[in-house]
Amino acid sequence: MSQRTERRGIHVDQSDLLCKKGCGYYGNAAWQGLCSKCWREEYQRVRQKQIQDDWALAEKLQREEEEAYASSHVAHGPAAAGHASLAPFSKFEEKKTNEKTRKVTTVKKFFSPSSRTAAKKEPPEGKSASPSISRRASFDADQVSKDFVEFLKNLHKPGREIHKQCRAFLVSMSSKKDLGADELSECVQDFYQSLADRLMRSSESVDQVMDQVEKYIMTRLYKSVFCPETTDDEKKDLATQDRIRALHWVTVQMLCVSMEEETAEVSENVVRAITDIIEMDSKRVPRDKLACITRCSKHIFSAIRITKNEPASADDFLPALIYIVLKANPPRLQSNIQYITRFCNPSRLMTGEDGYYFTNLCCAVAFIEKLDAQSLNLSPDEFERHMSGHASPRCSGSEDGRPDGGPGVGGAAGPVLARSSHNLQLLSGLSARQEAVTAAALSLQADLLTWTDGVRRDVRHILDRYPLDTKASKASAIDANSVDGENLPAPIKPHMFVG
Repeated sequence: MSQRTERRGIHVDQSDLLCKKGCGYYGNAAWQGLCSKCWREEYQRVRQKQIQDDWALAEKLQREEEEAYASSHVAHGPAAAGHASLAPFSKFEEKKTNEKTRKVTTVKKFFSPSSRTAAKKEPPEGKSASPSISRRASFDADQVSKDFVEFLKNLHKPGREIHKQCRAFLVSMSSKKDLGADELSECVQDFYQSLADRLMRSSESVDQVMDQVEKYIMTRLYKSVFCPETTDDEKKDLATQDRIRALHWVTVQMLCVSMEEETAEVSENVVRAITDIIEMDSKRVPRDKLACITRCSKHIFSAIRITKNEPASADDFLPALIYIVLKANPPRLQSNIQYITRFCNPSRLMTGEDGYYFTNLCCAVAFIEKLDAQSLNLSPDEFERHMSGHASPRCSGSEDGRPDGGPGVGGAAGPVLARSSHNLQLLSGLSARQEAVTAAALSLQADLLTWTDGVRRDVRHILDRYPLDTKASKASAIDANSVDGENLPAPIKPHMFVG
């Protein structure tokens, strides 16, 4: 089977990652394959057309009501008309205005995208944030505010104006909590665009200032705009997690991933990539979440480069990214993708390595959602058996999910199980060595006890055979206790000195 055939269902042309309108920027599945700029233009065009259609429908309903109202008065005759003429004209106008406003509002709500989403529910008491989490969030917001003020001090007068605009925007957003996610995203993106246009007319660094503004704004708004209850983000998160859990049996060989996890350096890069993609959920700023995706992708490229001893290609990267996502099963993956899509500075998603890696992540998630037997080079029966749990490549021998049915326990069980088996063998060897060392230590202890007893016996035998014959010595005059000091020789006779 050729390499090209092995990769069917996973290979994505680089042109597929670009905007469908051909502007040259990276597209996004959440924007129907368009970049953020083209999506906003399309969204505003559709929204304007929708508003015009709503007004046209409201005016049509109003005319029909007025015609019905007029026909009903004509039907009642002159007496009814005369009685109706007694009503004040101001009340008639007030009723007409109220009725028109009510119908326009009803029609707008009916056609509004947010009306098709679930109504915002009051959070139950059990889901309220713990005091420790609230204190941490407050601390992070205060620290970001201090850092933002310190950064703006270097800009002098423009800095004060930027801070004033950001504070005013946050105040305005506090009154828009009931809006849908798309409307909130539109407000944030409009603020980004207007502020960037003002900065373009000055000599300040637009990218640097916009990064700080995004960090300040989104840290303060994170709690209210991340995974809002007016969307189905949480439902998608659970569905994606269940889907990834159901695909736990997918191996490196099935995805044609060019990574050898048995190599220590490759395994280390894989672990780091998994850690980075999981860490994305702990970040509050879209730019920081993108940085986690970028670091994860770079570790994947490093692992492929070490395995192949040559630079990795895009065809190698996407299957490896899919494999990392399957192994990591990142928490709230869909919510994080939607959060980045809605509230990130659009320039980061349209160009640069951050936009490229994020687009590939969206493609990887879309591939996982639509993964089928053909994508893994399996027959439909084999795919269903693996999905239902009746077969597993970890224990099926030659039926390891690979079309070639190649042997090799390591390939079938996967690098993790192979490493675990190797570690168990090492532990078994260590256990045997420990038992041998223990037995040798006990033998040495017994030998030492035997040697000690033998030495004692030999010493006693020698003492019994050659007893010590000690003779009492005669004490000399100098050692006798009764000898008077006066009889001592002259050099030893004590002398008295009078000071």
